[in-house]
Amino acid sequence: MFKILKKEYLANNIWLMDIEAPRVAKTCQPGQFVIVKMDEKGERIPLTVCDYDREKGIVTIVFQTVGASTEEMAEYEEGESFMDFVGPLGCPSELLEMPEEELKKEKLLFVCGGVGTAPVYPQVKWMKEHGIDVDVIIGARTKDILIMEEPMRKIAANLYIATDDGSYGFKGNACDQINDLVKNQGKEYTRVIAIGPMIMMKFVALLTKELNIPTIVSMNPIMVDGTGMCGACRLQVGDEIKFACVDGPEFDGHLVDFDQAMQRQRMYKTEEGRAALRRKEGDTHHGGCGHCS
Repeated sequence: MFKILKKEYLANNIWLMDIEAPRVAKTCQPGQFVIVKMDEKGERIPLTVCDYDREKGIVTIVFQTVGASTEEMAEYEEGESFMDFVGPLGCPSELLEMPEEELKKEKLLFVCGGVGTAPVYPQVKWMKEHGIDVDVIIGARTKDILIMEEPMRKIAANLYIATDDGSYGFKGNACDQINDLVKNQGKEYTRVIAIGPMIMMKFVALLTKELNIPTIVSMNPIMVDGTGMCGACRLQVGDEIKFACVDGPEFDGHLVDFDQAMQRQRMYKTEEGRAALRRKEGDTHHGGCGHCS
């Protein structure tokens, strides 16, 4: 059992929880995720790691209530426990694999929106701990639904807030803010990391391709099972078939077919859609053995 040590409401039906999970905390890295299961009959919920404390054995998760399972999850209180908290799963951020001297030469911009701010946080924190300054954009429709501004401000070299309605910070979306930084303020970036809603990542990738800035995106939003067996997170990356949960969740944003991924995501919500995808994709439908029924 995995005890909930802290529960905090952030905004817009988004919750933060600290979970007692020493083994996961000891080995997890920025970019990886866990699978939470509340009880024997509970749904498997993949959630990207938001933070971790190796000494205290604590892993922080952030989630938004979007259905019955996450609504039930939000009803759990401090002191109660989840039955399963499995991880770390997926691959760590590819930036962690770069030699630090090379990484220090990079000019990095992290772009996050909504719950995507949570998985950006441990990456920026890791950079700060290793003496690497990075810029961060947090985008939201309005000020009231921003999350994690103050924690991010402590670790980012420069934090830019963009709201669609102009209620706080820069008036415009994340792409507008990128354009302003690059074209109006003369900022130069060698790499962008975008994590958030699919549509946001799509348009950020389109813009950065135009600006000739290599871009990493996290395809965590399309994961369901988290082990490669359900076929939900199958996606086209260039001329290859990949699965977000076992091959990612991070990929080259300029190679991801976002339109196909979003169409599959809509189809996967119905049994008829899942059946159609299984028939069409055959052995490539799964990222595990490829032959599960």
